[in-house]
Amino acid sequence: MNANPAHTLNASIPGYVCRRLTALPDLTALHAQYPQRYPHLLASVARGTPRARYDILFAFPGDTLTLDADHRLSRNGQMLGTGDFLDALDSEWRQQSTAADEGDAMPAEAAPPFTGGWFVFLGYELVSQIEPTVTGIRHEPAFPVACATRIPAAIIIDHLAQHTLLVCETERANEILPVLEADAQIPTTPNTEEIVIAQIHEEEPARFLEQVRRVQDYIRAGDVFQVNLSRRWHIPLRLPVSPVSLYRRLCATNPAPFAGLMTLGNGRAVISSSPERLVEVRGRTVRTRPIAGTYPRSQDPIEDEALSRDLLRHPKERAEHVMLIDLERNDLGRVCHTGSVQVKEFMALESYRHVHHIVSEVNGELRGDVTPAQVIRAVFPGGTITGCPKVRCMQIIAALEQAPRTAYTGSIGYVNRDGSLDMNILIRTLIQNGNEISLRAGAGIVADSIPKRELAETRAKAKGMLAALGVAA
Repeated sequence: MNANPAHTLNASIPGYVCRRLTALPDLTALHAQYPQRYPHLLASVARGTPRARYDILFAFPGDTLTLDADHRLSRNGQMLGTGDFLDALDSEWRQQSTAADEGDAMPAEAAPPFTGGWFVFLGYELVSQIEPTVTGIRHEPAFPVACATRIPAAIIIDHLAQHTLLVCETERANEILPVLEADAQIPTTPNTEEIVIAQIHEEEPARFLEQVRRVQDYIRAGDVFQVNLSRRWHIPLRLPVSPVSLYRRLCATNPAPFAGLMTLGNGRAVISSSPERLVEVRGRTVRTRPIAGTYPRSQDPIEDEALSRDLLRHPKERAEHVMLIDLERNDLGRVCHTGSVQVKEFMALESYRHVHHIVSEVNGELRGDVTPAQVIRAVFPGGTITGCPKVRCMQIIAALEQAPRTAYTGSIGYVNRDGSLDMNILIRTLIQNGNEISLRAGAGIVADSIPKRELAETRAKAKGMLAALGVAA
C-alpha cells in the first residue's frame, strides 16, 4: 500500500496538526501489529447513515486515570485515594483544555472528529457514583469501573471523503506524525485465528421469565413504567484468540455504526458493535440518539418488510419509545439552555443484520459553563438501557440481576481538549478475559409485555454476537 504523503491540512489551527493521505489503511492490522501504540479503535462499520462516517485508531497512549471497584482512583497504577471519577476527569480536562482560547478556531462541522484528548471507558457500575441511592451494585474485579487514557494522536479514516487523516496535538506533531505516516502503509492482514468453543452457558430462561413478571409487579404497583432487564451468556474458549480477531468477526456478523475495540492488556478487552450513541457534543450542540423498540429480522424480504411496518406502528413499542424520548429530553435539560432541547428526528426505522430498531434524535444547546464530564454525568447510563424513571429502574435492575454488567450498557468514546466528545452505548458487546468470553442482551419490559416474547428479543439481540463465535443461534 502506497500512502502518499499528501499536503498538510489545517496546519495553522492552534492545538493540533492534521495531514491527509489518499490511501485507506487497515486499522485493525495496524492495531494487531502495534497493540501498545494503538490500543483502542472506534469504527463505523455499518454504512448508509450520517453516523457511519469515521473510523478512529487512537495512538500513543499516555497517562491513564482509573477507578476501581472500591472507588479508589489511580494514575498509571499509582493510587491517588478515593474520589469521584468524573470529577477527576473534569479536573484533568480543565488543566489541559483548549476550549477557552481555541474552541472557535474552526467550525465544529469542519474539524476532524478527534483532535487530541482522552479515550474514555465507563462501566455500567459507575452508576454507584453518579446515583448513590442505587445500592447492591456488584463489580467485576478483573475490569476497571471506569478509565480515561490521555491520547495525543489518531489515524482517522473518513469514509465519506474517502481519505485518511493523521491528527496530532501540535506539541508532539514533529515526533509522532512521521511514525503515523510510516505505519499507515502496513498491508492488510487476513483473519486466520480459529475459534474453538468449549461450552456455551446461557443464563437460565426460567429465571429471566420470572424477573419479567416481577418487573410487571413493580409496574402495577406504580414504581416504574418500564425496566430494561438483561441476561448473560458465558462462553469459555479452548484456544486463545486475540481481541482484534474477535472484533473483526463481530463486525462481520453484526455491522453497526458505533463499533469499538478497547484492549486493557493481560487478555482483557471490550469488543463492541453497537448501533447506539449515548451522547455527542460539537461546539455547543449536544445530541443523543435513543434506540427503543426492537423486532427481529426475517430472511424473507416480504416478511421482513412486514416486520418493520409492524414495529413502527405497534402501540407498545411506540409508547415505550415516546416515554424514553421524554427521559432523554429531561437528561439533556440538566445541561442545556432552557427551551433549547428539541426532538430533531422522530421514530425513524434503522435496520441492522439481525434486528429492526426505532430511533430518534434529541439535541439541545449547552449552557456556557457546562464541561464534558458534566454532560456525561447528566446522561449516563442511557435511559434506553435502564428504563423510566431511571434511578428507580437501576435499583430494580440491581436487585433482580444480582450480577455486574461491567461493559454492557456502559460506554466507550472520546473527549477532546476543546470539549467536543462522542460516546456510544455498549450493547452488542463481547467482554474478553483471557479465554473467557461473556455477553449480555436485554429487553425493555412494560406492563403488557409477553414474557416469552421478551426472552425471544434477548436471543435476537445476542444472535450476531454468538455468530461471531461460530455459534448458530
